[in-house]
Amino acid sequence: MHGLPADKRRLAPYTSFARAEWARLRNGARMPLSESQLQTMVSINDTVSPEDVADIYMPLVRLVQLYYESARQLYVATSAFLGDPAQKVPYVIGIAGSVAVGKSSTARILQALLVSRAVAPKVDLVTTDGFLYPNRVLQERGIMHRKGFPESYDRRRLIQFMVDVKSGLPNLSVPIYSHMIYDIMDDQVQVVDRPDILIVEGLNVLQRGGQPSRRPQLFVSDFFDFSIYVDADETLLQEWYIDRFLRLRKTAFRDPSSYFRRYSELSAEEAITVARRIWREINWVNLRQNIEPTRERADLILEKGTNHILEHVYLRKL
Repeated sequence: MHGLPADKRRLAPYTSFARAEWARLRNGARMPLSESQLQTMVSINDTVSPEDVADIYMPLVRLVQLYYESARQLYVATSAFLGDPAQKVPYVIGIAGSVAVGKSSTARILQALLVSRAVAPKVDLVTTDGFLYPNRVLQERGIMHRKGFPESYDRRRLIQFMVDVKSGLPNLSVPIYSHMIYDIMDDQVQVVDRPDILIVEGLNVLQRGGQPSRRPQLFVSDFFDFSIYVDADETLLQEWYIDRFLRLRKTAFRDPSSYFRRYSELSAEEAITVARRIWREINWVNLRQNIEPTRERADLILEKGTNHILEHVYLRKL
């Protein structure tokens, strides 16, 4: 194990692991997913190999299992102390990161591994996209171009959901967002019914701050038991976003119901120009202003390099 490199001194509260060092913490656990199963969990233009799962995700699952079991033991001890068993509540894991970094893949793979390794009987996954305001509201407020920024989310509804989760309430409804129609689906919801572990994935889930207030403020991250930030250099993120845009131009954008149908008619050169502009004017601004500043709030940082290869892991010191 080595100290942090000079350009990572801002991560001083963390212990740094090169990939090989982290991989040794797998402790001989067998790989439970086939390559075909793995590929169903990977987002378009993301790349996750069986080696990534073995070297990075398996040690991560082992760590989460230790934390989860410790939390369960604390629950039992507290209930014994009170002499009145309280309602068991989900262990909540937050996953944050930029557009195009692959956080959705990370969330789905982690969920599958936690289930397959029998860490917990029931593991649910929720994306905060479902708590975006509908397009009609964004248009009324003149912030359609700010979708994905903190102000584009129904924060009150999201916080209430997290309160209800941590109160052990059953059958909670979560709105579902469609990337195809680029809007909330009015006729569909996801039901979250007291899972043992809940994974919450989104761009700004680690954000705090905002305008100073005399009234107590709650943030999504206040409800997390463990948090992960998926990181990569800005140059790589832009490259991955443009590559994804070009792939979608040939696939999903061609669907007649796609909000982005107009982009499917662009030439490759035109598509690159449009994707670069969207990245520069929207996603990069959100990354710099809102997402990247939350990185050091995470308990664990997964750092990607070229070709989405996971190269380093930073674990917050206890």
